[in-house]
Amino acid sequence: MTQPLALIVGVGDGLSASLARQLHQEGYRLILAARNVGKIGTLAGETGAQVATCDASKTGDVDQLFAGLDGRLDVVVYNPSARQRGPLTELDPEAVREAVEVTAFGAFLVGQAAARIMQDQEELGGCRGTILFTGASAGIKGFPLSAPFAMGKFAQRGLAESMARELHPKGIHVAWVNIDGAIRNPGRSEPADSPDSMLDPDAIAKNYLHLIRQDRSTWSNELAIRPWVERF
Repeated sequence: MTQPLALIVGVGDGLSASLARQLHQEGYRLILAARNVGKIGTLAGETGAQVATCDASKTGDVDQLFAGLDGRLDVVVYNPSARQRGPLTELDPEAVREAVEVTAFGAFLVGQAAARIMQDQEELGGCRGTILFTGASAGIKGFPLSAPFAMGKFAQRGLAESMARELHPKGIHVAWVNIDGAIRNPGRSEPADSPDSMLDPDAIAKNYLHLIRQDRSTWSNELAIRPWVERF
């Protein structure tokens, strides 16, 4: 049987790396896309993945990425986001534009390209494909000094909800994952007085796998995950 294909866009050494390892373990053939593929060579070797250079906010890059896919596309994960922190009155408009383009417009470009391919695929187990967006609590509530990130994540969440309502009836599963807490990425650890207060990226990856495996009679279009000590 041909291996199912999963594309992860915006790969680094944190959550996306955990997703790659999880999907590789489950038998997926992987394509890992990043603006700087030099930083993911070790991960690609570990998971047998193909790598692709892609700035997801650029239409040409996304078109080229999807044109190069070979075989049935089962899973697409959109992981990139960009922040510009600072007082609202002091933010550089062009830097804000770039941040929103990465977080929101890039999500649209990748989501659109994935949907175009998946809608023409045969249903397997009631599903033509799964598209997942990595969200954040900033898509639910805007925090001070972080307007650009809130703009991008609110837009991304709206995109995912609209796509889910449009595409679920066509057999394409779309969901937005609210990562409501800090992730214990490499180089980060919890404060001594607050153990187990960060999200384990490997545990997050298992939640993505759960979404991928959901029966379409119970498809989720949004999932919030947070550390057990996180305040609501």
